[in-house]
Amino acid sequence: MSDLVTTRISLHALAELVLAGPQHALAGRIVLAVKPNGFGTILEPDLTVSGTELVTSDGRRIPLDGRTVAEVARDANVVPQSLADVYSDGSGLDENHVLTVDARAAAEIFDAFNRGDAALAAFAPQETRALWPEHFDVGVTRNEANYGVSPGDGFLAVPYAYVGPWSRDDLSGPFWNAPFGAARPVSEIDDLVGFFSEGESLAHRR
Repeated sequence: MSDLVTTRISLHALAELVLAGPQHALAGRIVLAVKPNGFGTILEPDLTVSGTELVTSDGRRIPLDGRTVAEVARDANVVPQSLADVYSDGSGLDENHVLTVDARAAAEIFDAFNRGDAALAAFAPQETRALWPEHFDVGVTRNEANYGVSPGDGFLAVPYAYVGPWSRDDLSGPFWNAPFGAARPVSEIDDLVGFFSEGESLAHRR
């Protein structure tokens, strides 16, 4: 398994169990946010994954690689919380998962998140961007379609941008290349705003 895949899986586990889970327990919200070098909570507890570390509200930097989710959570003074009662299609990992966070792979994922977050802000400035812990992607919804960037998954192992119309009836043409609509590796897209705009135009041209 590549460093990119193992790192993405570990970051997904952290997003669910150490950030979104405890936040949901305290504030009833699972939404996270993209940060300049990672991602973090939007409410209490104030935690940010930055590079290969978890940063607490008081500035402590907790290393991630080679440690279990439970160990990282303990050092951050939070209790790992599953979100299995909120959704059923998450990482499937628990607090005993040993984290593998490669610096280069994490940087690639976070660069894709930041490019996606900036492009979504320009494409749909009136919509609220969210990093969702379920599928670990940053996205928005506009005009009955989902737009965003995923760090990779079972469909495509590298970070990719997507357009997912709610109704996929009559989607035709080379743009629509995925079961959920359209997906392109972020590394192959120079203009993410243009990709989202093209998807919106084609989805509403049917």
